[in-house]
Amino acid sequence: MSLYLIGDVQGCDDALQRLLADIGFSPSRDRLILLGDVVNRGPASLATLRRLRALDGAAEVLLGNHDLHLLAVAHGVRPPHRSDTLGDILQAPDRAALLDWLRSRPLALMERGWLLVHAGVLPQWTPAQVLALAAEVEARLRAPDVGTWLHRMYGNHPDRWDDGLTGDDRWRVIVNALTRLRFCSAHGVMEFATKDSAAQAPAGFLPWFDVPGRRSAGTPIAFGHWSTLGPLCRADLLALDTGCVWGGQLSAARLPDEPNARQAEIIRVPCPQAQRPGR
Repeated sequence: MSLYLIGDVQGCDDALQRLLADIGFSPSRDRLILLGDVVNRGPASLATLRRLRALDGAAEVLLGNHDLHLLAVAHGVRPPHRSDTLGDILQAPDRAALLDWLRSRPLALMERGWLLVHAGVLPQWTPAQVLALAAEVEARLRAPDVGTWLHRMYGNHPDRWDDGLTGDDRWRVIVNALTRLRFCSAHGVMEFATKDSAAQAPAGFLPWFDVPGRRSAGTPIAFGHWSTLGPLCRADLLALDTGCVWGGQLSAARLPDEPNARQAEIIRVPCPQAQRPGR
């Protein structure tokens, strides 16, 4: 069985279909894990969700910030953004089934020795802690009162982790780190305003994966979310958001069959531009 990780699709279903053809994906033989932001900004969010849900056990989706935004808009928590492309999902006859399926997806996984998240990991967290903290938020998203909690999920504070955090403050930090993080300080203070490349870090901040003493440093990590970072393929780090929706590429990484082997094969397909930067 081949295991493929796929970066941010963002509703670009045609690119996803071409990528699956290029890798020769077979749902009876292979497995996909999409690293979040499967919907929004691209032209075919509904088709993308339906395709992935229909794959059942052959595909898993991590939740990204755009996927959470869809849930928030659907529950009346946030208004649609002018560049959103979620209307087809919100008006679909199978809307309820799709949204229930989406909110039951994980925020982090461990596969073949790789830690998988959408955005980043705070320097204080071990891989085991990442999975445990993600499970706390997953339970909130799967609860019957999910709409009530989504009202309290958004915000930039607290801006750092503390083991003593409880309730909404605790869960908000977890969500922000796993779905929004790019830069943080050496002490784990998160910065959300900057979306530039790693070379343009704001003063006092670093890319989250470059923080000295990061407790997850011994575990290889794959993530998406950061299209301006560019392709990054190291033995211990895979960045797979290669700007599909912006006219870049959609990327997949085939993980080695042996657990803890770190040499991934990268496959990419070009994508037509669906959004212009700044929108």
